[in-house]
Amino acid sequence: MLGHGVGLRLAHYDRALAGDVGQQVDWVEAISENFFGSGGGPPGGRPRAVLERVRQDIPVVLHGVSLGPGSVDPPAAEYLQTLRAVCDWIEPAWVSDHLCWGRSGGHNSHDLLPLPYTEEALAVAVRHIEVAQQALGRQLVVENVSSYVSFTASAMSEWEFLSEVARRADCLILLDLNNIIVSANNHGFAPADYLEGIDPARVRQFHLANHTDAGTHRFDDHKGPVPDAVWTLYEDALSRFGPVSSLVEWDQDVPDFETLVAQRNEAERRANRIGATQRGPA
Repeated sequence: MLGHGVGLRLAHYDRALAGDVGQQVDWVEAISENFFGSGGGPPGGRPRAVLERVRQDIPVVLHGVSLGPGSVDPPAAEYLQTLRAVCDWIEPAWVSDHLCWGRSGGHNSHDLLPLPYTEEALAVAVRHIEVAQQALGRQLVVENVSSYVSFTASAMSEWEFLSEVARRADCLILLDLNNIIVSANNHGFAPADYLEGIDPARVRQFHLANHTDAGTHRFDDHKGPVPDAVWTLYEDALSRFGPVSSLVEWDQDVPDFETLVAQRNEAERRANRIGATQRGPA
């Protein structure tokens, strides 16, 4: 349990270099690929200085967007080698990525595409997570993604699929509560059923973010403050799972750092009220 953090974004790099970030949040999450250097290892220049400065004060978690373990193509060896080098450099508290697919025929869509919830897709995702864990020498944390279409081939619920992947691959779960709200509205299931279907022992982290109500559907855009529906689900999740590290994501129209910290402080306040505040060593 690291406490309550925020996503580290370019708009706040100056604050990071000044040493302000570590004084106001418990930890940060950095996008893994933003810190890949051109030589297949850690970056140089300002990105390196930023992450090293933050890491002096607080834990850092690496959060990837390109692993795509549900893709038919396996994770590229070069990608895993670079990620391993970045891990060896910054020593993250953990490494996470999304339970999705994105590669086909040697091409990467750079999208977090949802999977059919089938035994075949499950086996592929498990195999590729195991490959990644072996290459990185560490347990992965996988995140549920938001979705806008469903597959007629699906033979289980999303939470059953996620839970079974975590069990078979022996990985952990990053439970994105905003994504649960988005997908629940888009597909007509109850968020409470999702939480009930997840093994508390597997949950390592929560994501908190905003989305847009487009009328016909909800769209996951991480734009604006955390909405009431996500805060409510966060409190329900704390009651079920106990102390879990939370992180606020705000990726469009990124506000000033004080606004972001206020969202982080709200997450801590609600955790204190629920009684899920115990923190372990960083």
